[in-house]
Amino acid sequence: MTTVLTSASPLTAADRCDRCGAQAYLRVVLLSGGELLFCAHHGRKFEPELKKIAAEIQDETERLTSVPAAASEEER
Repeated sequence: MTTVLTSASPLTAADRCDRCGAQAYLRVVLLSGGELLFCAHHGRKFEPELKKIAAEIQDETERLTSVPAAASEEER
């Protein structure tokens, strides 16, 4: 997925995938002006089609594999 750095606010746990309701990690701003939110799974699934209609793609899927700074040594 192509990452576009925008001034958009970071996605939060309250942002949900428009397809399945899971936590959203991708925000797709459409050329038509609307926006769609997707979980990582659906973002990958629909990537080819999304690239055709997207003005911007905010990809935060790297958060799925990052370790929180406050994690203990056992959790790392």
